[in-house]
Amino acid sequence: MVEEVPKSDEQKPVDLNKHRPVGSDGEEDEQLEEGEIVGGDVETLSSSSSSRPGTALTQHPLEHSWTFWFDSPAAKTKQVAWGSSLRPIYTFSTVEEFWSLYNNIPRPSKLATGTDFHCFKNKIKPKWEDPVCANGGKWTMTFTKSKSDIFWLYTLLAMLGEQFDHGDDICGAVVNVRGRQEKISLWTKNAANESAQLSLGKQWKEFLDHNENIGFMFHEDAKKHARNARNKYSL
Repeated sequence: MVEEVPKSDEQKPVDLNKHRPVGSDGEEDEQLEEGEIVGGDVETLSSSSSSRPGTALTQHPLEHSWTFWFDSPAAKTKQVAWGSSLRPIYTFSTVEEFWSLYNNIPRPSKLATGTDFHCFKNKIKPKWEDPVCANGGKWTMTFTKSKSDIFWLYTLLAMLGEQFDHGDDICGAVVNVRGRQEKISLWTKNAANESAQLSLGKQWKEFLDHNENIGFMFHEDAKKHARNARNKYSL
């Protein structure tokens, strides 16, 4: 684990937990763990402050900048084209900015049914049509209602902290909140690279200690066959 992102060509993981926010007494704020909402919501986060969160603290840069995207069910009903209701919330590039944002965003269990909440590398839109995503696919895990909170956090920590051997192939992750279940998907950019996808899927399951089977679907298949699309890889 490192204090800051190294400048060498070798990519090393960053321990985001090491730089969790601390309270005024210098102790780690345990109240921020386990998905508690400190304040604010997704709708007001982007306009709640004119300054970047965490700027008063020593900054520990991430390997990449990342953007949170929000697609609300209310906005979807008013739109014709898929994805037109999707909008970016905030872009962050340090460990401190991530925790400042994460601790003020509702967990999946608190989001309205029909919500899609994304975290993607900056400048990559969470859409099949994005040039980076066009030839990609996704691994998906399914959870019972209100049970995905901690798995969403662990997915973010592994992804932002560069824990994956093939992290360069990752575009981002999304949690889909539905009536009876919640899904977390890990999007990648080169679906045809079977060895890389299998490596990503195996490591993701290990990081989350997930024992259920998961499947990988090509975006191209999902577009062509919709509900009849089948997984190409499984673990």
